[in-house]
Amino acid sequence: MSYPAQPPQQPGGNPYAQNQPPQGFGAPQGPNQFPGGQFPPQQGQFGGGFPPPQPVRPSGNVGAGVLVGLLVALVTAGIYGAVIGMLEAEVGYAAIGVGFLTGLAAGKVGGRSPAVMVFASVFSLLGVYLGQMLGMAILVNKAMGAGVVSMLTEHFDLLNQGWKEELDFMTFLFFALAVVGAVSGAKKAS
Repeated sequence: MSYPAQPPQQPGGNPYAQNQPPQGFGAPQGPNQFPGGQFPPQQGQFGGGFPPPQPVRPSGNVGAGVLVGLLVALVTAGIYGAVIGMLEAEVGYAAIGVGFLTGLAAGKVGGRSPAVMVFASVFSLLGVYLGQMLGMAILVNKAMGAGVVSMLTEHFDLLNQGWKEELDFMTFLFFALAVVGAVSGAKKAS
């Protein structure tokens, strides 16, 4: 295999740099871009530098974020309860959804405050619990004909006692999924 002939090596030069006059060490590389050959004026005593960083201001209103988180937890609890009543089973993705939407809404309004994440987590637990209560009330309504509103108001103690008897590993898993969803939603929002 043969290679094409290479141009002869110029002494001390680059064979690919053609038609450039030789320049000595320290020669200017191009025209000066500043008027009069001077550098632009610098700020400060020792030549300027970077400006000081701006102080970090908390974004959002923590109180409004907490309030919005509570409202979203109550709304998603109603949706979660309706899903449980319709399907006659608990759904893990719905518990994650309760937590995620609660955290997302609280984080959007309340900003990156750790208090927002804590309240969003607590409200997501409340949302899953209330959703399970509503779902049980709907299931009792289907089975026995008792009104959903009367189960939630007049007979809430019986409903809560039935919920306690039905506690199992999956219930606690749904609570944990809701908290994980709330924290990730709050982080995603800010």
